[in-house]
Amino acid sequence: MMKLLNIKAGALFWLLFICMLPADAQEPIKHVNMFIGSDGKHPTEYGGTTPAVSAPFGMTQWCAVTRINDISKTMYHHRDAHLLGFMATHQPAVWMGDYGFFTLMPQVGSLKIKPEQRAVKLDRSKEVATPYSYKIEYGVSKESTITTEFTATSRCSFFRIKYPKNEKAILFLEAGREKDGGGIQVLPDKQEVRIYNKERHDSHLGPVLKNLKGYYVLKFSKPFQVHGTWRDGLKKEGNQTEEGSNVGGYIEFAAGTDLVEIRIGSSFIDYVQAQDNLKQEMPERASFGDTKKKVKEIWSANLSKIAIKGASKDDLDIFYTAFFRTMQYPREFSEYGRYYSAFDDKVHEGISYNAYSLWDTFRAQHPWLQLTQPDRVNGMVTALVQMYQEGGWIPKWPNPSYTNIMIGTHSDAVIADAYVNGFRGYDLEEAYKAIRKNAFSAPAGDDSSRWADRQLWTGNYEARGGLTNYMKLGYVAADKTNESVSGTMEFAMDDYSIAQMAKGLGHMEDYKILMKRSEYYKNLYNSKTGFFQARKTNGNWGSPDEGFTEGGKWTYRFCVMQNVPGLVDLLGGKEQFASELDKNFDGGHYHHDNEPGHHFVYMYNFCDRLDKTQLRIPGIIESNYKNKPDGLSGNDDCGQMSAWYLFSTLGFYPLTPASGEYALGIPRFKEVTLRLKDNKQLIIKASEVGKKALLTKISFDGKVLDKPFIPVKDIMEGGILEFRSK
Repeated sequence: MMKLLNIKAGALFWLLFICMLPADAQEPIKHVNMFIGSDGKHPTEYGGTTPAVSAPFGMTQWCAVTRINDISKTMYHHRDAHLLGFMATHQPAVWMGDYGFFTLMPQVGSLKIKPEQRAVKLDRSKEVATPYSYKIEYGVSKESTITTEFTATSRCSFFRIKYPKNEKAILFLEAGREKDGGGIQVLPDKQEVRIYNKERHDSHLGPVLKNLKGYYVLKFSKPFQVHGTWRDGLKKEGNQTEEGSNVGGYIEFAAGTDLVEIRIGSSFIDYVQAQDNLKQEMPERASFGDTKKKVKEIWSANLSKIAIKGASKDDLDIFYTAFFRTMQYPREFSEYGRYYSAFDDKVHEGISYNAYSLWDTFRAQHPWLQLTQPDRVNGMVTALVQMYQEGGWIPKWPNPSYTNIMIGTHSDAVIADAYVNGFRGYDLEEAYKAIRKNAFSAPAGDDSSRWADRQLWTGNYEARGGLTNYMKLGYVAADKTNESVSGTMEFAMDDYSIAQMAKGLGHMEDYKILMKRSEYYKNLYNSKTGFFQARKTNGNWGSPDEGFTEGGKWTYRFCVMQNVPGLVDLLGGKEQFASELDKNFDGGHYHHDNEPGHHFVYMYNFCDRLDKTQLRIPGIIESNYKNKPDGLSGNDDCGQMSAWYLFSTLGFYPLTPASGEYALGIPRFKEVTLRLKDNKQLIIKASEVGKKALLTKISFDGKVLDKPFIPVKDIMEGGILEFRSK
C-alpha cells in the first residue's frame, strides 16, 4: 500500500507541474506514437519496435500479434494485414529471441487453432495504442465483431473483451510451440487457468536452463462452462492438462456472455509468485478502468519530467515517443524482493534487471537513464554485478542469460560511467572486480576459438574473445580471432573506462596498465593508408577490409572515444581531422542507422569546430527520425537510437564513457525544462533556434563556456544552459 501511495504522490507532484506548463507542452503522453519504428521494408534493419504495453521497465510486455515471432522477427509489424492474437512477450529487440511467452485470442463460434485459421483481418482504423493500453475491434463474421482492450503493469495484464451476445464466446490459449515448450492446466473449480512456457529462442546461444519458465495465472470475471486442451491442432474437450510441443487449451463462456475481464499474473519464479504479483499490482477490487488510469498516471509522471516550448506536433510526437522507448529497457526482472537468475538457474533475494543491449546502450541509453531515471541506476548496476557472481562473468547481451552476441565487454563502460558520475549504491569493489575480470581474464578456449558472431554455446562464454593475443601483442590477431580490428578498438575503450574506476578506488597499478592498453588502437593504424587495419600474429598486415563488425574501415577509423585528441594527432591534426570527418559524412560512409558512428558528429568539438557539429546535427535528425511507422532508420536497440535523438535535441551528448563530461551540440527547441532528482531542474534555452544556424556562444548559469564541453555533474545539479549566436 505504501508503494502505491508513493506512486500516487509522485503522480500528483508531476500533475501539478504539468498544469503550470503552456498548452503546447502539456500531456506529453498524448504525443507518444506507439507505431514509430514498427514498419520497414527490410526484414530486420528497421526500427524493430512494437506497440507493446507495460509499466515503465516492465518485466512482461503485452502486444498484439500479426506474425509468429522468432529471432530476427518480432510479433508485430505495421504492414501485416491480419491479427493472430495477443501475447505476453519478453523479446527485447528484433534480432533477439523471445522466452517464457504465451498467446491468447478471443474467438466465437468454433475453436480455431492454427495461425492461418485464427487470423482475422486487421483494420488499422479500429486500432488504438498507447503506452498504457491497446485496443482493437475486429470482425469475426459478417454481422459480428470482437473488441479486445488490455492494459498492463510491470508483471501483470488486465484484458477486457467484448463478445457479440449472439455468438459462442471462446478464448483460445497457446502454451507452447516448440518441443516440450509448455503446458496448460485448466482448473474449473477455481475458474482459473495456469500456463507455463519454457521456450527460449536463443537457447542454442547460451547455457541450458532447466528451471527457466514463464508462469501465468489467469482469472476471469465471468464463469466458463466448457473447457478443453489441444495438441498439434486437435482439441480434447473436457481435458484439463496438456504438456509438450504445440499445446494449449480453450474455454467457452456461458451463452449470452458479452463482456469478460481477465486478470493475468506473470512470474519467472512459480505460480504462487504469479498470484502474489496479481495481488500486488491488480487486486480484485481494482477495476479495469482504475488499473488503466494508474498505469497512465505512472507513464505521465515519467514523461512529464521534460517540458518543451517551441516545438511542432511532429517534433513533440517524435520526442516523447523516443523518451517512452528509453523507459522500456533494461527490464525489471525481480518480483517483490526475489528474482530468478538465468546465470545459476536459481531463485535469489534482491533486485534484478535484464535485457541489456550493452554494445548499443553504453553509448547514450545508460547515460540518459542516469539523467532521467537516477533512482534505477544503482539497481541496474547491482543486477550486472549479481550476474557476475552467479555466472562467473557479466554478460554482453543477457536474453535472459549469456548469448555470445556482439563484441567487447561494455558493461565496463556502463559501470565505470555510473561510478565516475557519482552513483555509489552498489558494492563498489565487487563491481570493480567484475569488470576487471573482463580486462585481465581470457575466456576458456580463447586459444582455439575464432569466436564467430552468435557462436553456438559450447559451455564457454566469449567475454573478450581474442584477449590472449591482445594482452601479448597489443592487438587482437586477425589470423586467430574474428572481428579483430573492431575487437581491439573496443577493448581499448573498455580498458579506459575500467581505468577511471580503478583510479577512483585507488587501484593505481591497474590504472597504469589499463591506460597503456587504452592506446592499443594505435597498433593497428596503417600510416600509409590512414586507416586501422587487421594484423596477424606475426605482425604482418591483413586485408584492409577484414576484421570489422557492423561497419568497415571508414566506421572504425573514428571509433576511438577514449582519446579523441590522440586520434586527432594520429590523423594529422585538427584541420586534417575535421576534413577527414567531412569526407566520412559527405562521402556516404556515415550510417546513423547503426550505433558505431553515433558519436562521430560530436568529434568536431575536439577540432575547435563546434560550428560543423551544429550544422550537421539537424540534418541527421531529419533524415533518421520521422513521425510515421517507418520513422526510424535503424533498430532502436533497446533505446539507443532514441537516446541519441533525445540528447541531440537537448544540445549535448555523452561522447566518451567515464569521462565525466558531455560534448555540446545544438538544441532543437527554444526552451526545454528537465526535472532532475531532488526537485532540481535544468533549463535549456535557445531562443534563436530556427532563426540562426549556429548558436556557438554557450553559457551555463550565466558564465560563458570556454570550450564545447560541459561536466556531467553540472548538468545533473541543474541550472540554465543557454545557446546564443553571439
